[in-house]
Amino acid sequence: MPHTPPHRTPAVRRRAVLAAAATAGAAPALAGLASAPASAAPRGKRPRALPGGGDLGPNVLVFDPSTPDIQARLDAVFREQESAQFGTGRYALLFRPGTYHGLNAQLGFYTSIAGLGLSPDDTTINGDVTVDAGWFGGNATQNFWRSAENLALVPVSGTNRWAVAQAAPFRRMHIRGGLNLAPSGYGWASGGYIADSRIEGEIGPYSQQQWYTRDSAIGSWLNGVWNMVFSGVEGAPAQSFPNPPYTTLDTTPVSREKPFLYVDGGGYRVFLPAKRTDARGVSWGNGTPRGSSLPLSRFYVARPGVSAATLNQALAQGLNLLLAPGIYHLDQPIRVTRANTVVLGLGYATLIPDNGVTALKVADVDGVRLAGFLVDAGPVNSATLLEVGPPGAWRDHSANPTTVQDVFVRIGGAGPGKATTSMVVNNRHTIVDHTWVWRADHGEGVGWETNRADYGVVVNGHDVLATGLFVEHFNKYDVQWNGQRGRTIFFQNEKAYDAPNQAAIQNGPVNGYAAYKVGTGVTTHEGWGLGSYCYYNVDPTIVQHHGFAAPNVPGVKFHDLLVVSLGGQGQYEHVINDLGAPTSGTSTVPSTVVSYRS
Repeated sequence: MPHTPPHRTPAVRRRAVLAAAATAGAAPALAGLASAPASAAPRGKRPRALPGGGDLGPNVLVFDPSTPDIQARLDAVFREQESAQFGTGRYALLFRPGTYHGLNAQLGFYTSIAGLGLSPDDTTINGDVTVDAGWFGGNATQNFWRSAENLALVPVSGTNRWAVAQAAPFRRMHIRGGLNLAPSGYGWASGGYIADSRIEGEIGPYSQQQWYTRDSAIGSWLNGVWNMVFSGVEGAPAQSFPNPPYTTLDTTPVSREKPFLYVDGGGYRVFLPAKRTDARGVSWGNGTPRGSSLPLSRFYVARPGVSAATLNQALAQGLNLLLAPGIYHLDQPIRVTRANTVVLGLGYATLIPDNGVTALKVADVDGVRLAGFLVDAGPVNSATLLEVGPPGAWRDHSANPTTVQDVFVRIGGAGPGKATTSMVVNNRHTIVDHTWVWRADHGEGVGWETNRADYGVVVNGHDVLATGLFVEHFNKYDVQWNGQRGRTIFFQNEKAYDAPNQAAIQNGPVNGYAAYKVGTGVTTHEGWGLGSYCYYNVDPTIVQHHGFAAPNVPGVKFHDLLVVSLGGQGQYEHVINDLGAPTSGTSTVPSTVVSYRS
């Protein structure tokens, strides 16, 4: 069992020659999920009030220890979802509190598994929750869009396998054993994210290129490839970047865990964890976790086929939104205008804006929680896909910030999609806690102009914190940060593979657009553990001047930066601005800068 990854070039096969394989297992559209949108009210009359609560729909499978044939039902979902990378199937597998024996829940695409207790230890599986890469020849770099949450596991072999890539969060888990983050055979892997979890044994990333772990407790950590970042993690390895490539912060400055569904007295509720400052370790280790909860009756339980007008009516009534698994087409934005609103998706509920609208807009209000859904660009260009706050937002939300957690954005791949900017953050003090914003490099509707998307994440608000920021393949800047006092802990990026030539990415006199650019007027900004990779497979002669661009002022600081050329397909001249050595030809070896104005 190797303790270092294979000597092959990582990720060179990643996301290439994939469209046929990725779509071969696509699931058919789900039948029976649509519920009719609310009827138009007669002129002069208010529409009938929408009910709160209700059934979660046929693609939320709820188990208890007495449920017969649980394994068979898990296996059936996995067969449908294993290779359905761009399919329409969406599933949530929910386990009521109790003890389960002899299960192996293999997770495919768009599948979430979660316990329904208030603590992970309320729901124990003597068995495994497994992600492997047999569907893709042992390559785990496309094991996207799946999640595990709020369970205790006692792995059969002593170690659970979780070989994932982007958009695959592992939250609020208790592993009474070890955790292996690599596929069987130790093929390529490119993940990943752990939060609020306790892993009693060793975590072995093996071939994982990068990983971020936040506010957790671990027994030990085995190795690192390029970029392993820890904040608020008991048992984390000591700071040692670049060799080993560990970036370690004792605490996370501000965090507030993701809302989650649980059962109380037979009924469903949604728990809303409290904000923590200088957080370290799990939030649930000492009795009842801090926070508040809402009954399901305070949520409009949306089902695929419902209209955007109905969703907005529910919000206007004062209800929150619980999005059942499935695909939602929107002909107008979902508008969140009330403080403390919760929009929670189950099973990778997917919002598709039609006719170039924005999928969701948040007002300049306190305490909004967006969590657990995917925004998929439509074929007509949207100026933006997700707006957290209106332009010019100015209110102080430090006491009760908006959180954006496990909210993922995709442009192309499942079909044609375009968006000028994917996610815009205007509200002050917003916490973006784990997102993958992805302009697709494989699948359907993919090409330099076909799924054009110039900007991934644009931050205009002040005092914004990003913990676990994954942004890839945009035509111009992947991240453009204009707000003051921004902070990022962990950033993973790949520049767009498909740039046709040097001229296509020319940025005035600069060769290429930085992966992460801090605006010229910014005077205070800080980042830890940031990496950018290039793989210009259409024109390998392309030169990218740098991965990172920032003002040269005392208040702008970066720690532990790297750039990598994957197999020499394109090169970086520098790491940040004009600092850092160029990448090393065909050798897939990072060029690093340990400190920028520390």
